[in-house]
Amino acid sequence: MKLFPNTVNGVVKSLTDIFDNNQYADKVIERVLKSNPKWGARDRAFIAESVYEIVRWKRLIQYLSPAEDYYHWFGTYWTLQGRSLPEWKEFRKIDHEKILKKQETITQRTLRQSIPDWLDQMGQEQLGDRWEPELESLNKEAEVVLRVNTLKTSKSKLREDLEALDISAYTVKGYPDALVLERRRNVFRTNLFKDGLFEVQDASSQQVAEALDVAPGLRVIDACAGAGGKSLHLAALMENKGRIVAMDLEAWKLKNTKLRARRAGVSIIETRPIEGSKTIKRLYQSADRLLLDVPCSGLGVLRRNPDTKWKLSPESIGKVQGMQSEILTQYPSMLKPGGILVYATCSILPSENNLQIEAFLNSPAGQSFELLEEKQVFAHESGFDGFYIAKMRKKA
Repeated sequence: MKLFPNTVNGVVKSLTDIFDNNQYADKVIERVLKSNPKWGARDRAFIAESVYEIVRWKRLIQYLSPAEDYYHWFGTYWTLQGRSLPEWKEFRKIDHEKILKKQETITQRTLRQSIPDWLDQMGQEQLGDRWEPELESLNKEAEVVLRVNTLKTSKSKLREDLEALDISAYTVKGYPDALVLERRRNVFRTNLFKDGLFEVQDASSQQVAEALDVAPGLRVIDACAGAGGKSLHLAALMENKGRIVAMDLEAWKLKNTKLRARRAGVSIIETRPIEGSKTIKRLYQSADRLLLDVPCSGLGVLRRNPDTKWKLSPESIGKVQGMQSEILTQYPSMLKPGGILVYATCSILPSENNLQIEAFLNSPAGQSFELLEEKQVFAHESGFDGFYIAKMRKKA
């Protein structure tokens, strides 16, 4: 594959924003691609893939690179891909043989798997023998998974419509609304997406709404709704009948929910920012179902957000665990007796998952709840994102 200065510059600019300006990789890539509309599909794919992979393997690439600048990081990455570099001055220090020989001597897992030392220690302590295979899985590129919007189409019909656009997808047993693309494609540009026939949502994430056991006509609160992906799934499962209150502490996130709901043909979602404890108190025992898809470390979704591991710290994980505990103390009061509560994270750490639920059930706030089911999804076992789902019933 021939390299061009403008697209390599796009990669370098993206890396500068991500690492020097502490910006999120997905937002950076989106902005860089938008600012260069003349780039074709191949160029855009090259930039997105290169940036994500260099971010993913940052520590390894940094160790192997002959110089501490982003052009040499790119050159090292390109060399590790088994590709040859052009005779550009930016790559003058790159020695193919030296890089590969140095790579062969690596024994340290934090270098080999490209993670911070503290994260390796935390993962080993909390997951033991599962940590190594999970790490390997989380370092692979995530597949593109669609969630069929059953309000507008069926899985078989959507699959046919995608095939007509030369986009091949397959079904996965145990995931009723999921279609996995055979290879990465920009599905957001298709009319199928613009018409609201699907959302992009990982298969593990799709299990969260299903765990709530919703039915048409129920009143549901999605208390940490963010941009509303799970609220939309709930609306489809409820056949757009009943009421869903999508709430979040960040009011700006909810704006996207309204746009997505309109596209999906969903009319039962009401957005409501959480403006303090009064918002929670006003909804006392008003919900048949309550979803707490709480803020978390995001360690289960490193495949699609590889920059997360460079932005996290033991302190930030401790802080998020405090938020989880606080949410579990305050928010369950919104659920009616006999109602179902689902607590979910996209984390693989027990300290954010089953240990939080154990502490909640032993606390005064959790005394009126019984655990019905819990599931820890690991990427190396499922092939999808790492997730945790706990389903509880509030005693009547």
